[in-house]
Amino acid sequence: MNAETLLDKYAAGERKFHAVNASQENLKGADHSEIDLHNANLTGVDLSGANLTQAKLNSTNLTNASLTDTKLNSVSACSVIFYWADLSGADLSRSILNSANLNHANLEQANLIDVDLSSAKLIYANLDTANLTGATLSSADLTAASLAEANLSKANLTETDFSQAYLTRANFTLANLTEAILQSAKLQGSIFHRANLNKVDLSGINLADIDFAAASLQSTNLTKALLQGANLEKVNLRWANLTRANLDGANLRRADLTGADVYGATFKDADLTGAIMPDGEVYKPIASEAEIGKQETSLEKVIPMTRKVINTDNAPAPVGPYNQAIAASGQFVFVAGQIAIDPRLGDVVYTDNVKKQTEQVLANLEAILTASGATFQDVVKTTVFLADMNDFAAVNAVYAKYFPEDTAPARACVQVSRLPKDVLVEIDAIAVISG
Repeated sequence: MNAETLLDKYAAGERKFHAVNASQENLKGADHSEIDLHNANLTGVDLSGANLTQAKLNSTNLTNASLTDTKLNSVSACSVIFYWADLSGADLSRSILNSANLNHANLEQANLIDVDLSSAKLIYANLDTANLTGATLSSADLTAASLAEANLSKANLTETDFSQAYLTRANFTLANLTEAILQSAKLQGSIFHRANLNKVDLSGINLADIDFAAASLQSTNLTKALLQGANLEKVNLRWANLTRANLDGANLRRADLTGADVYGATFKDADLTGAIMPDGEVYKPIASEAEIGKQETSLEKVIPMTRKVINTDNAPAPVGPYNQAIAASGQFVFVAGQIAIDPRLGDVVYTDNVKKQTEQVLANLEAILTASGATFQDVVKTTVFLADMNDFAAVNAVYAKYFPEDTAPARACVQVSRLPKDVLVEIDAIAVISG
């Protein structure tokens, strides 16, 4: 049927054009709202700028059709074929396109709000900057598709295949990606605020600097994933597999890692403030200022008779938070040198910050002293090992919070050529408690 005949019949009130053959016809800008083109052959047709609102296009073949800026909103188009079709700028909002074939289709800047594309094929499709807010793409195949800067907020993406897809700077806020496939996808700059990525396989994927704020990654596979600098604040990582993942510099404030497998993962300079660790306890890397204040208050109490500060004018006076000697009697506790390893992560934290490393070291010392029935006020001798003596002032400032000068233990401080795991500071201690 040629374009003129189809237009005349439509103008006369006819709406049903089942199995019509109008391939290669020029219907540019035509008004065909509510037309029924079920199983029609429209290959190569030019419908750019046309109005097909509420049309029925079930099983219609629109291969290589031009549909730029076409109104296709609220269309019923199950199993429609848009293979290699140009739908750039088209309005497909609230349309039903489940099981449609859009392989290689151009949907750049298209309006796909609330569209149903479940089980659709969009292999190599171009959806750059398309608006897919609230869209349903469950079980759709978007292998190697391009969705740069696409808006997928609140979309249903369960079991969607994004293998090798280009998803840079895409917005997945509040999207449901349960069991979606993202292997080999490019995700740089994407946003996953409050998105659901439960049980997704993200192993080995580059997720550096990506924003996952308040997202759910429960039971997600993140083995060997690169999460360096990622924003994981308030993220649900319960029972996630983080084996050998790189979380260096990541923001994990108030994240929930209950039951997560962190074997071999690195957390250098990561912020874990308020995070729930795999053992279910809230992360406390260093003593708070309030706790330090309490420690200083306790040190103002009368020192037990088993410990006596020794000072003599016949030797150089102390010039810092230490004393010449301590005389003590009782049970000795020899604490091995401690470095800035967080016991829950099994790795060094704050790799470039000697002040924070010192705080972690003293937190580790405190934990061991407590386990032996001792406190900082029972310490009679420490040795401070520095990788660089230029860090002495910074270390000394932190050290003084725990050991006030009037009761501080004897101390030695030395610079060494190298410390374990290339840390900046190591401290050991000897304490004496009542026998």
